[in-house]
Amino acid sequence: MTAVMTAPTFLSSSLAVALGGGFGAWLRYLAGRLWLGAIGPAQASAFPWATLSVNLVGSLAMGLLAGWLARYGSGGEQWRMLLGVGVLGGFTTFSAFSLELASMVQRGALGVAALYAGVSVLGGVLGLFAGLGLMRVAA
Repeated sequence: MTAVMTAPTFLSSSLAVALGGGFGAWLRYLAGRLWLGAIGPAQASAFPWATLSVNLVGSLAMGLLAGWLARYGSGGEQWRMLLGVGVLGGFTTFSAFSLELASMVQRGALGVAALYAGVSVLGGVLGLFAGLGLMRVAA
């Protein structure tokens, strides 16, 4: 006799997303504070290092999570809700990315804006593929 797997309820999924999202948002805040302390307010406002770093780390983590769920997917929907939608959704900041990019363009810093957009997008996609690749070779 095989056990029947039931999908998580809307309430349990919502709770997982909310708890994970709160934690991810706190991690994002912490990253900003760490960068501010490390490089100071002038440098932190000159280039969005915190946003860039969380987008790259978040993309790598999403690749690792997606690879893990693909490999060990049994019961993975709650983990996807908690970690993928919740924690990583709260942690990664592409909405902040868009705002900062628009601000750079409006300031006339087109070269820096292009560099920021290119590194964020290409690095994020490469990070995702790196995470997937690492999970494929994991024993």
